[in-house]
Amino acid sequence: MKKSNSIILFNKKQVRRIWNEGKELWYFSIIDVVAILTDSPRPRKYWNALKTKLKQEGSESSQKVGQLKLESPDGKKYLTDVADTETILRLIQSIPSPKAEPFKLWLAKVGYERIEETEDPELAFDRAIKTYLRKGYSKEWINQLLKSIEVRKELTDEWQERGMKEGLEYAILTDEITRAWADRSVRDYKKFTGLKKENLRDNMTNLELVLNMLAEASTTEISKKKTPKGLESNKQVARMGGTAAKKARIEIEKQTGESVIISKNAKSLMTKEKKSLPNKDNK
Repeated sequence: MKKSNSIILFNKKQVRRIWNEGKELWYFSIIDVVAILTDSPRPRKYWNALKTKLKQEGSESSQKVGQLKLESPDGKKYLTDVADTETILRLIQSIPSPKAEPFKLWLAKVGYERIEETEDPELAFDRAIKTYLRKGYSKEWINQLLKSIEVRKELTDEWQERGMKEGLEYAILTDEITRAWADRSVRDYKKFTGLKKENLRDNMTNLELVLNMLAEASTTEISKKKTPKGLESNKQVARMGGTAAKKARIEIEKQTGESVIISKNAKSLMTKEKKSLPNKDNK
């Protein structure tokens, strides 16, 4: 398991975290989070008491806590209780602290919004568009992304028709498509663009999105014609669909003399775009 350490700031205080590349999850120091939310002079004792209470109540959160070596202020690494984002948020709900209230209100709001979206799925699209706009994405890119989501849905519907299981098998087939058109696995693609937990599709350029759509749409059409059975047959079809997009990618690169797949993620691309905009004072 390859890990990389880093520290994030929360309310100007440090929270240690560690990246699990195998699971593609961040794990956070529970002691650090407890110390910030409770202002307890002895956060370790507070956490031990809370952990015991959660176990007695049969809470699943206590079962999802693990231990990893994190660096302490003395520069040495010690085994520390850690949890992923979902578990940390569930633990926060168990902490009676004014500082935890904003998190609890936010979780309640998110839960209410998800219930609304099950009743009216269009609300999910509206919220997604607003979120992307706030992050600095262009309307043109957002429209392209929405189209790619539609293409993806058609593909997963086809996989479901072929008896493929959502989750692991979908991930395997997606990896086959990506390897075929981009010459790298999804994980390698994300590493190449400096991503960890972020969504790969959210960090593609317009051209990358188009080629990914072509690969997925081609896979869907080929699958409808060949009606594959079993994972291995579906993997072969996935490679065929990806190869169709690879041919387009190679031709584009031949004509432009540049690689379609670039190492910059969305954040760096948007930063570059903002810098290139003309200064109003220099008009």
